Amino acid sequence: MKFYKYQGAGNDFVMIDNRKKVFNKENHQLVEKLCDRRFGIGADGLILIEDHKKYDFEMIYFNADGYQSSMCGNGGRCAVAFAENLGIIETKTRFLAIDGEHEAVIKNEDWVELKMSNVETVEVNDNHFVLDTGSPHYVAFVEDLNAIDIFEEGRAIRFNERFNERGINVNFAAKTAEGIEVATYERGVENETLACGTGVTACAIAYWIQNKTLTNIPIKVKGGDLSVNFKPSENNHFTNIWLCGGATFVFEGDI
Repeated sequence: MKFYKYQGAGNDFVMIDNRKKVFNKENHQLVEKLCDRRFGIGADGLILIEDHKKYDFEMIYFNADGYQSSMCGNGGRCAVAFAENLGIIETKTRFLAIDGEHEAVIKNEDWVELKMSNVETVEVNDNHFVLDTGSPHYVAFVEDLNAIDIFEEGRAIRFNERFNERGINVNFAAKTAEGIEVATYERGVENETLACGTGVTACAIAYWIQNKTLTNIPIKVKGGDLSVNFKPSENNHFTNIWLCGGATFVFEGDI
C-alpha cells in the first residue's frame, strides 16, 4: 500500500488514497502503529481520502492513538494539498470532514487556506476560555510560553475531573508584537505537537475577545507560521473563519 507524508507547520500526517477502499478503517492498531515514530512511519495522525457523491472528496482523520477524532485543521489543509496532488481537485474545493462541509483554496504550491466551522459559543472565564472550533479547546494566555511545561500542565488540564471523559486540547498563548504565539497539548496524540490548526483558531478567537482588535491574526507555533482571519459579531459569534498556512509534501513510500 502506498502512503504519502505531509506536514503543516510541523503537524505531520500519513496520507492514504482510500478511494478503492484498500485500507481497513476498523484496524485501530494498524493506524496507531503507522503513526508510531519508532515502530512505524511516524505522525500526529493518519488521513484517508475517499470519494463522496456530493463533495470533491471526504477526509477521514485518525489521531495517533488509532481512533477517529474531531476536526483537524492542519490535517484538513494537508488533505487538500494531497487531493490536488492526486488530481482530484485544482485550486478550489468543497470537501466533507467529521464536523461537516469545508471550503479550501490553494494559493500556491505550499499554501492552503481552509474555511473552518462557525463558532457560536465561547465560555469566557477569568483565566481561560473554552470553545469548539471543530475540536474542543481550552485556551489560557500566559506571559511567557518558555516558562510553561506544556506537556505536564497541558496533561493535567486535559485529564482533570471536568474534561477527563471527553478530553480537551489545551493551548497556552502569549501576545507578541505582531499577534500571538501558541503551544498546544493535543488529546489523542497525548503530547505537545508542533502546531494545532483548530487550536490556533481557538486562540485567535480568544485573543479577539480579550482585545477587540485584530481580525487577521498572525500566529507563531513551534513548527512555523500560521494565520487566522474571521468575522466577529455580537455575543461572541464568529463566522467566515479561515485557517491559513503551509501544507507541504515530505516523502512517499510503501507499507
